Amino acid sequence: MAMSRRTHSAGSARRQAYAPVFAALGDETRLSIVAKLSTGQPRSISQLTDGSKLTRQAITKHLRVLERAALVHSVRTGRESLFEFDPKPLEECKRYLDLVSEQWDLTLSQLKAFVER
Repeated sequence: MAMSRRTHSAGSARRQAYAPVFAALGDETRLSIVAKLSTGQPRSISQLTDGSKLTRQAITKHLRVLERAALVHSVRTGRESLFEFDPKPLEECKRYLDLVSEQWDLTLSQLKAFVER
């Protein structure tokens, strides 16, 4: 069954939207930052640096990548910025991966039926 151009371009646009999220999470340090922020407690750069060998400047660069992927956002509180995790991009990626998984399951099921005939 051929995929329509519209379906293909919609899938391509979706993949392009998810690529920054996957790229951001592909780094161990950024994954660690997301894990720290996913507790629901906003944290400052100095709090995120605690227990790490990374400098505040390095953490800041990683936070900027996470912000561009919309995984975190900052809230100004007095003189410091607190960073919060936003689960929406991950939830959207999970739905996409669930769809891909369903497609693979269907394809493998069809292959199995073909081979068993």
